[in-house]
Amino acid sequence: MQIDLRSDTLTHPSPEMREAMYRAEVGDDVYGEDPTVNRLQELAAEMVGKEAALFVPTGTMGNAAAILAHAGRGQAVIAGDKSHIYLFEGGGAALLGGSPITVVPNLENGMLDLTRLQASIRDESDVHEAPTALVCIENTQNLCGGTVLNEAQIAEIATITHTHNLKLHMDGARLFNAATALGVPVSTVTRNVDSVMFCLSKGLSAPVGSLLAGNKEFIQRANRIRKFLGGGMRQVGIIAAAGIVALEQMVDRLAEDHENLQLLAQGLAEVPQIDIHAEHMVTNILVFHVRNAQGQLGSEADAARFIAQVREHGVLLSGMGEGRIRAVTHYGIEHKQIETALKSIRQAAQKFTF
Repeated sequence: MQIDLRSDTLTHPSPEMREAMYRAEVGDDVYGEDPTVNRLQELAAEMVGKEAALFVPTGTMGNAAAILAHAGRGQAVIAGDKSHIYLFEGGGAALLGGSPITVVPNLENGMLDLTRLQASIRDESDVHEAPTALVCIENTQNLCGGTVLNEAQIAEIATITHTHNLKLHMDGARLFNAATALGVPVSTVTRNVDSVMFCLSKGLSAPVGSLLAGNKEFIQRANRIRKFLGGGMRQVGIIAAAGIVALEQMVDRLAEDHENLQLLAQGLAEVPQIDIHAEHMVTNILVFHVRNAQGQLGSEADAARFIAQVREHGVLLSGMGEGRIRAVTHYGIEHKQIETALKSIRQAAQKFTF
């Protein structure tokens, strides 16, 4: 049986989720009459410390709705160069909202380069430039290996953002992983942002769905945007029920994923053919490169060959571009499977050359 470490989107709903879905009380959510959705939204808003929340089908839709609600046509959005919003959401801000994205570098720890952030903000004084309306951050930072922005780092970004009368949105697809790694309530992580999106369908293991949260006025705008994006769902309490179980029962177990990730990272650090900064891996994502005897890092093609070779040994990994290889721990992956995966990866690495 294969051990699938490609993504935490591969999780299956727990037995409690399946039972809750079967028994869910439903209504028409477009009319605001689905009691299970309403309960989920209220629970989510309370947990992240915001006035209101909106259930959306996907994190990408949640981020798009946030951008469209915060920024008007021709207003610029700042995002990190390694951010999901910039790289992996189909250019939604520009395509749907007419908002150009201004890119600033993400540092190795996922933090935005504050000097470049300051320099990238534009007002309306120059007709040649799109004025900035919104800054977006990501927590945890996927491409940086699941790194976490702490409260002080977020506060630094928020101070710059709010000093310029801009809004700050957090793509918190794995927000609860960030809070778990920091050992703080999730509301502490979201305290200084104007809006936040988080996914139920990753580490929290629900089959589908994300939440967007902010103040009531923002959520009212986002609800209209959700409708024209095609996200107005009807008796959706059937899947919202799994989201409630996710928030009530699956948050504490994220620590298990982090422990398994540490076991995997430390084991990979002992393999000569693998280049990994295990000390940076603090949540459920790790990123590494293969390297040859001269210490050179492998190319994207080398990474693809290594992934294929590891697959032959029963372990599934994913490529992240530029020679990066990703492994993600999640619900359904246990300690013994990590040990088996390490043995398989070591065997593949010993045979690998480039």
